[in-house]
Amino acid sequence: MKNLIVILAIALLASCQQEKIGYVDNVKLMDEYQQKIDVESKFKVKADALAKTRDSISQAFQMEAQAFQTKAQSMSQSKAQEEYAAMQQKGQIIGQQLQQQDQQLQMEGQTEMDSIVSKVKEEIKAYGKSNGYSYILGGGDGGSVLYGTEDNDLTADIVKLLNDKYKK
Repeated sequence: MKNLIVILAIALLASCQQEKIGYVDNVKLMDEYQQKIDVESKFKVKADALAKTRDSISQAFQMEAQAFQTKAQSMSQSKAQEEYAAMQQKGQIIGQQLQQQDQQLQMEGQTEMDSIVSKVKEEIKAYGKSNGYSYILGGGDGGSVLYGTEDNDLTADIVKLLNDKYKK
């Protein structure tokens, strides 16, 4: 009889101490997080400006090259080859500069996005601790949650928390 009471007591304690588990749809979270949206918009503006600069530099270089072709017809062959080599070198330098600007913009964007991802992870961790979760899993594309009930979906709560903090 005592063994039965002990077993029932252990079973009752075990059932009371269930793990609290939730999940977040990572894709939806990031798509709805205003800071991420703002950073993407900022970098789109920068990328568009860089593209316009690239187009105008390319157009100016093409006009210079066309002018050179006309001018080269009245030059000696050796002088034309010398200036052609200089034009080719100038084109390569311009191309390298534009490529460096592209890479720098991509690195800046990646750094900001990495910072946002770290911030989101920290907020999810803090949310989990303050709300008694043992685990908060990541779902969405490439996530580890294949199925979860809507009751366990914390995405909307986390998005609201992040957006409220971002507005401040």
